[in-house]
Amino acid sequence: MVQSISGNSQRIVYNYTRTQEYNMDAKTAFNATVCVVGIAFLLIHTVDLLLKNDKRKDEKNMLIFIVFTIVHFATYLTFTFIKINYTSNPLVISFYTTFYIMNNIELLLLFNYTLSYISLKKKTKDIASLINVSLFVVFVLLDITNIFNKMFFHAENGDYTRSKMMILSQGYQLVAFALVFLLTAFNRKLKITEKVAFAVYCLLPFIAIIIQNLMAGYAVAYLSIIIAIEILFLFVNVKKNIELANEAKRTKEAEVKLMVSQIQPHFIYNTLSSISTLIKIDPEKAQKGLDAFTEYLRANLTSINETGLTSFENELKHIETYLSLEKMRFDERLNVSLDIKVKDFLVPPLTIQPIVENAVKHGILKKIEGGTINIKTYEDEDAFYVEVNDDGVGFDVNDTSWKNKDHVGINNVNYRLSTMCRGELIINSEVDKGTTAVVKFYK
Repeated sequence: MVQSISGNSQRIVYNYTRTQEYNMDAKTAFNATVCVVGIAFLLIHTVDLLLKNDKRKDEKNMLIFIVFTIVHFATYLTFTFIKINYTSNPLVISFYTTFYIMNNIELLLLFNYTLSYISLKKKTKDIASLINVSLFVVFVLLDITNIFNKMFFHAENGDYTRSKMMILSQGYQLVAFALVFLLTAFNRKLKITEKVAFAVYCLLPFIAIIIQNLMAGYAVAYLSIIIAIEILFLFVNVKKNIELANEAKRTKEAEVKLMVSQIQPHFIYNTLSSISTLIKIDPEKAQKGLDAFTEYLRANLTSINETGLTSFENELKHIETYLSLEKMRFDERLNVSLDIKVKDFLVPPLTIQPIVENAVKHGILKKIEGGTINIKTYEDEDAFYVEVNDDGVGFDVNDTSWKNKDHVGINNVNYRLSTMCRGELIINSEVDKGTTAVVKFYK
């Protein structure tokens, strides 16, 4: 037919052929780019999930889902490059059969992730799982039988050719998306952002499948999956982690407040008893003690409600007030030595005071004759240091009974150091010789 037309017509046919070749190249480049970008993003999320120590069940399922999606993309990418240089009917049939089955597996994993994330009654969850798995098995079997009856696709001269019933091959995907959408959209326990994220994941690939059927050869569905996973990861998984972290922080702060409220009554009672005794014996000393006690309570209440850092100078003032009250009670049994070389730095409130209190109660006052507590500060190029040393009874840091004991005060100090600033607590002790605690605040 080309030989029978004019030279000008021949040029038109030639241009048409080159255009077809260009379009094929564009499809290959588009699909390869989508796969590479998708794999890169998903690898980042995979590393993020793998590095997390305590993974929830839904995070484990998300990890499986993402890893499989990477394998899915890599399989398609490999076939894309193979097809540039070589194709055959068996290759096309084997690949697209695998490709169809992988699509269904990916949706099965998404469904499992959804069930592990949302709260459902066991009966409802079991019914949903049964429906989902049954449909999955049916459509995988249909994908396999397609090799023989060609109901979804077939291969001609090494090219993929759709059959009239091809749209049915995506039946499980459409049903799975619908199930996930219904389970999440009408779940009262999910927040609106979570519902929107799941809805986007269901609707975006659904729309992309329709578009891809109109734009044969372009992996539009893969592009939609990348976008949908990003939305799902950021607005569901990451957001939940942030909320859980904030909840844990609020819980810990509540524990700190509870701990202080439990300890305070004993201290208040003992201090008031000492002041009451001094009123008749030494009214002036009693007045000083009452003033110091008032200041201590004010500072303590302020520190408990403080969410930011405070100056070491304020913390030191609170420590001195506390020590003056203990000195009032125990007199010569408690001696205090201060060596403050630097105080122009910030610390979390109630960080040093509990360490000093531990040194007094569990170190010095455990000895009949009492002892001395030394508090000093210094600095180097990297950090500021606060050292609290006592010559009390000490303890064996390697003793398992001490290690297993629930040290509420020390645990709260460590918590504040780790969450509010770059800090580190180092404790060394020796039986009958005393204890040294060093708090390191990195600059």
